[in-house]
Amino acid sequence: MKKHFPLLGLMGLLALGCNESSREVGDTEAALTASADSTNLQAALQTITAANVLEHTRVLASDAFEGRGPGTAGEDSTVNYLTRKFKEIGLQPGNPDGTYVQNVPMVGFTAVPKASFQAGGKTIPLNFPSDYVAVSRRFVPSIDINNSEVVFVGYGIVAPEYGWDDFKGLDVKGKTIVMLINDPPIPSGANAGELDTTMFGGKAMTYYGRWTYKYEIAAEKGAAAAIIIHETGPAGYPYEVVSGSWSRENFDIQKPNKNMDRAAVEGWITQAKAQQLFSAAGKDLSQLKQAALQKDFKPVPLDATASFSIQNKLREIQSKNVIAKLEGSDPKLKDEYVVYSAHWDHLGKDETLQGDQIYNGALDNATGTAGLIELAEAYAAMPTKPKRSILFLAVTAEEKGLLGSKYYAENPLYPLNKTVANINMDVLNAYGPTEDVVVIGYGNSTLEDVLAEEAATQDRRIVPEASPEKGSFYRSDHFEFAKQGVPALYSKSGVVARNQPPDYVQKWNDNYTANDYHKLSDEVRDDWNLDGAVEDLQLFLRVGYKVANTEKFPEWKPGTEFKAKREASLSAAAPDSTVAL
Repeated sequence: MKKHFPLLGLMGLLALGCNESSREVGDTEAALTASADSTNLQAALQTITAANVLEHTRVLASDAFEGRGPGTAGEDSTVNYLTRKFKEIGLQPGNPDGTYVQNVPMVGFTAVPKASFQAGGKTIPLNFPSDYVAVSRRFVPSIDINNSEVVFVGYGIVAPEYGWDDFKGLDVKGKTIVMLINDPPIPSGANAGELDTTMFGGKAMTYYGRWTYKYEIAAEKGAAAAIIIHETGPAGYPYEVVSGSWSRENFDIQKPNKNMDRAAVEGWITQAKAQQLFSAAGKDLSQLKQAALQKDFKPVPLDATASFSIQNKLREIQSKNVIAKLEGSDPKLKDEYVVYSAHWDHLGKDETLQGDQIYNGALDNATGTAGLIELAEAYAAMPTKPKRSILFLAVTAEEKGLLGSKYYAENPLYPLNKTVANINMDVLNAYGPTEDVVVIGYGNSTLEDVLAEEAATQDRRIVPEASPEKGSFYRSDHFEFAKQGVPALYSKSGVVARNQPPDYVQKWNDNYTANDYHKLSDEVRDDWNLDGAVEDLQLFLRVGYKVANTEKFPEWKPGTEFKAKREASLSAAAPDSTVAL
């Protein structure tokens, strides 16, 4: 069709011609980019298979790897396997020193505790580990606490932004404080049955609800011992998960002060034993729990004392994070990084048990580590590598308190203000494809917007986690990146399985949590369906690839607790950075 431009002169026609030419060039470049992206993704996506995920999982979760305990022969086997696979794939050493490992200096400590309460003229014995667990993270051979006054401090929280202080100025130095798990579930005055969203995130847990915070505030306040009352519902896992982890060797990062700034004793007590203690002290635990939901709650001395004796078996070890690198193709952007992470460790071996002694940790987290290998192979298969560099980080000691990721985040091998994003994997889907994708910590960052776009290509949607009160966002390795300000994505397969009953996934997860999570029975099963794991890994690949090629950095959303940290970090970035503040 002939075009008519009656109002344009010669210069206008020339300008229009230039603009049309520019648009054509732009359209051509966009088409070429889209074609290249499609070629790269197709080459990569087809390398991810259920058979490959299962093969790596079988090896990592085999008895030969002895449960992948840090500081054991199982660690050596795991590190060697990962290093060999990364080399075979053709990835570069991830450590700038030319190796595939980052040493993580830790202290292993095995506690042999004895404890009792005195209340109402009675001695309340505590059986370890069925009634309680207790450790000392101070790197000393023994700890003795005799007749320490016991004080109930509600949820053990000091949160000025909420006008909340459970201590009310009480000096708890030398005392044993007993605390409730999680944030206070404060009812909404306007909506019966709902929680007040203006206090501690409503249903969603804040960091104040994490057990790690409760021990941190106990140390800050100078308490001699800090004891948390376990409740399965709020905690999100049965007491056996705590006793199984805390009753064996535990770890912490080596520090010059030998952790002498920690409370001397940190522990948990069952709800039944706590009720016995409170009753003997003439108090009603259920009534005090209700009182602890009020801002005006004050600490309650229990007219009871606690005694602890802990013998610590100590050993210094050099555990290892394993890291590999795929260098980016853009001369400028290759010095910026997308980090995929998964923890390689599990609970190791318990030689005191009869029969089976190995915590194989098949789903948790041999599957996630297998997924990391699969993603590395997928990226390596791309004809043209992404613009930014990709790091594949398998961290140690997640089960001991996110220690490997914490050490990396505090001692990064690459600048955090050049680290674009972290995508974390912890327990892959073994129950089949789903119609949705669950975002842990929904609403935190623009990474989930990318996730939503890419999930749509799989005819899937993203949804928030059903139980944010369990604090899952604070319980895996991405959190250590988030604490340092790096946008982090932690998502899992959804809750609506394709071609299955509506409650299929819920029943599957409930069964795993009750019967296999952190138990000897977490082994590879013949009835696994890893097609959902493949679907998720392909999604994670798409998300990471887009982030690695998009000019603008992902960002924390307004109001997110990590946003200020990120902005402070990025202010130190080079002037020519692609960062968008």
